[in-house]
Amino acid sequence: MNRILVLGAGRSSSLLIDYLATWCAQTGRQLTVGDVSVMAAESRLNGRGTAVHFDIEQPAEPLVANADIIVSLVPAHFHPRVARLCLKFGKHLITASYVSDEMQTLHEEAKQRGLLFLNECGLDPGIDHMSAMEVMDRVRQRGGRLTSFESYTGGLIAPDTDPENPWRYKFTWNPRNVVMAGQSVAKYLEGGINKFIPYQQLFSRVTPIEVPGHGRFEGYANRDSLKYQSTYGLQFVDTMIRGTLRFEGFCSAWNVLVQLGCCDDTYTLKELSEKTHRDFVDSFLPSGTASTPDRLARQLKLDPRGPELKRLAWSGFFAEEKIGMQEGTPAQVVERVLNKKWKLAEHDRDMIVMWHRFRYQFENQKREIQSSLVVVGDDADRTAMAKTVGWPLAIATKLLAEGTMGVRGVVIPTQAEVYLPILHELKKLGVVFDEREN
Repeated sequence: MNRILVLGAGRSSSLLIDYLATWCAQTGRQLTVGDVSVMAAESRLNGRGTAVHFDIEQPAEPLVANADIIVSLVPAHFHPRVARLCLKFGKHLITASYVSDEMQTLHEEAKQRGLLFLNECGLDPGIDHMSAMEVMDRVRQRGGRLTSFESYTGGLIAPDTDPENPWRYKFTWNPRNVVMAGQSVAKYLEGGINKFIPYQQLFSRVTPIEVPGHGRFEGYANRDSLKYQSTYGLQFVDTMIRGTLRFEGFCSAWNVLVQLGCCDDTYTLKELSEKTHRDFVDSFLPSGTASTPDRLARQLKLDPRGPELKRLAWSGFFAEEKIGMQEGTPAQVVERVLNKKWKLAEHDRDMIVMWHRFRYQFENQKREIQSSLVVVGDDADRTAMAKTVGWPLAIATKLLAEGTMGVRGVVIPTQAEVYLPILHELKKLGVVFDEREN
């Protein structure tokens, strides 16, 4: 397997392409990167491979047919389309996205054809699965019985980046996904009881989390944690929750936008060209003579001088600045406003924080393991997000090409033959967990 094709040269691809380009040059393999912008692909490759035009909306048969392994960085809902091309031409596929129902239906055919469709092999999902399974398998091997598993991950900014930013947050991955985060019922297990949190309550029900050496954070439940019970072998635990991590104070401020309805993506606002940020917020509030912040505070029963309104003011939501759009959904307007302050500057550094807590019984004693990971980016291009999403994909590609990964079908990296060598290589690259047991 000597021909590697990467589809997409966007925000999270820099370290993936750099790793593969170096490895391909050392081993005589061919690397092709396809993107809507050939210039972007060429910039990522820097002369170490072939850049081609690729548009997921256009036929991609020749590109897939001429490769052996396809690494797909296209938007998640397009992965099944790429997967069907891989089935047609007998090619392996690796992605960082969640396994969709449509993707799962391809399992048997891929397995019968001896193809690997490896999904959820990025950061979250990805490193979270691999690091958790490594600990849980180790606990089981020494006779422990797991009773609880909690896991939270967040893409944040480093302490020295934008110190005046009260959110302690910037866009380090797809901004739209950030704005749309959590817009489904969160499902998890706590104290032996299935729990459900609707979107309207999600950001007001947070969990305080302390990461050793890095301070206090807050987490909110992420999607459907219950579907991973059988995957992790945790059918009999009392607690099972996966969530998203933010710095303290983020969620209460974000909840203001949620309660106003500003993150709605189901209808379009027209004639926005002359509207300001303040006009946008006003459109969700009762009319009155008081200022926009005061009416917002009254509507949602907030302290007018509290941290929530300070964060919104810093973001420019009360400014007389033009939105700069002709039309868009409320969610698109929020993204537009925030991107003016949340876009990574050239020398900004992002930060990935992951935290696991495992509780288990061993020889009639209750034990606990906390495992945490902190990765800091170098700049706005070589980000921590690009490292932790791109490197696992690149390492998996290398292992598959070298014939050391025998699993086939639609899978995620929870098997030891997959996660152990990837975690081993990640350690060499500085992605190392701090594990503490008591």
